[in-house]
Amino acid sequence: MASKNYYDPADLRKFGNITEWSKELGEKFFEYYNSVFQEGALTAREKSLIALAVAHTEMCPYCIDAYSKDGLQRGITKEEMMEAVHVGAAIKSGASLVHGVQMMNKINKLEM
Repeated sequence: MASKNYYDPADLRKFGNITEWSKELGEKFFEYYNSVFQEGALTAREKSLIALAVAHTEMCPYCIDAYSKDGLQRGITKEEMMEAVHVGAAIKSGASLVHGVQMMNKINKLEM
């Protein structure tokens, strides 16, 4: 039976398989990825919230699933998660709107 959605939640479990067709690059990616999520100046909890917000701005359903679950396991509340999503949305929309200045500059030059 075909999936009803383009994104199959089961595919998230297959993420590690990306090394099959490019072992060296896949392993380098996972080494980097795992290093990024180690405790450092930011806690693993803080990094999970950042990842969840970015997952939403990038519209990655796999990442949303993974970091929603990760956040719950780290004791992040629903309210904290939603606030992080709103922070990401505000930055994404602000980044879109600030590019309006580029349009305004172009129009002003064309109207001269």
